Amino acid sequence: MAGSTGTAVLPGAEPFQFAGGPVGVLLVHGFTGSPGSMRPWGEALAAAGLTVSCPLLPGHGTRWQDMLPTTWPDWYTTVQGAFLRLRADCEQVFVMGLSMGGTLTLRLAEEHGSDVAGVVTVNASLSTERRQAALAPLLGRFIPAVRGVAGDVKAKGVPEVGYDRVPLLPFASLRKLWGVTRGDLGRIDCPVLAYRSIVDHVVEPSSGAILLAGVRAPIEERLLPDSWHVATLDNDKETIFKGSLDFVQRHAAVPDPPRSDG
Repeated sequence: MAGSTGTAVLPGAEPFQFAGGPVGVLLVHGFTGSPGSMRPWGEALAAAGLTVSCPLLPGHGTRWQDMLPTTWPDWYTTVQGAFLRLRADCEQVFVMGLSMGGTLTLRLAEEHGSDVAGVVTVNASLSTERRQAALAPLLGRFIPAVRGVAGDVKAKGVPEVGYDRVPLLPFASLRKLWGVTRGDLGRIDCPVLAYRSIVDHVVEPSSGAILLAGVRAPIEERLLPDSWHVATLDNDKETIFKGSLDFVQRHAAVPDPPRSDG
């Protein structure tokens, strides 16, 4: 299988879909990551009868050089397309994402209003406290990539299919996505469930604080005590799987039972 650039997709990084009932879930992976970090979550939701889709974002899942020409509108266009396809097939669609995937799902909720039934984020990124991040647009002209952030998993022997490098110009574009999304958090009108790892070596707690302060719709934060950044593969993954399913079941519209003429 080839990615959007024609480069072969890494084993385990393939996009996936599971057919199910009238309630759909869109899963979105993180920056330099892949659908591999979302597959166990998707399988758990599909086992409960939900329709699930997880696309591979442009430039991801192949080699880090393929990310260099991509920007956040490219990633968002892919996510939005997958969402609209699910929305055409399902009565309701929930959106759920890890890290930048959480950012992109928040952006969907900002732009698509009531078409989004609810949002679940895991360690969503909305900012960084690293001062050197502001230099990414300049440094990216001379240094294409720096040491990567993939694989921040506490559980032993659990790999993440992702890049070992962070391309700087795409990272600079990610920072623009943060700004756009932060400015429109007040537009979200669906319920939000936000998971946050107590120890996260990639996304600082300030992103969680921004999310809680910015969303005016009902929002709940739940802390993950035994996982690092890629919590969907980590020790608290079952907590996320069960909690997100409960969230869907609680907020999905339940059709009226059929009337009996007897």
